[in-house]
Amino acid sequence: MDWLSIAALLLFGLLFVVAEVVFIPGTTLVGLVGFGLLAAGIWLGYRDLGTSAGHVALGLSVVLVSLILYIGLRPKNLAKMALTNVNYARVHDIRHPDVQPGATGRAISALRPAGTALFHDDRREVVTRGEFLPVGTSVRVLRIEQNRIVVEQAG
Repeated sequence: MDWLSIAALLLFGLLFVVAEVVFIPGTTLVGLVGFGLLAAGIWLGYRDLGTSAGHVALGLSVVLVSLILYIGLRPKNLAKMALTNVNYARVHDIRHPDVQPGATGRAISALRPAGTALFHDDRREVVTRGEFLPVGTSVRVLRIEQNRIVVEQAG
């Protein structure tokens, strides 16, 4: 093999290692392919170009892979790619309802038959028994079935 093919193997091996460390960490398949290409390039360098060229390929590969790993795995660089925001939002658990049967509220969206109603400054997803109710209609809670608040037009 000529030196250009060996250099291409080493270059693609380094590119695969960079892709593993920087762009798609944790897959290990891309990193293994990169290390395989590097090993093939180094072995062919020793076999076809001689010991001195093999030493150069080995040393250069070790230095560049070490540099890639050092730069790519520094905590400062990882923090740029990691999700650091914490989501403190919560979902209202309908199994412990704060809206009891008989409570009245107002539809703040059209109920066709599902929509949103306002009960004591709390927005809740509600459903009617099949009738359509326009925005602003007063509604009364009939019952709570599993995870649904069933309402009807009040008065």
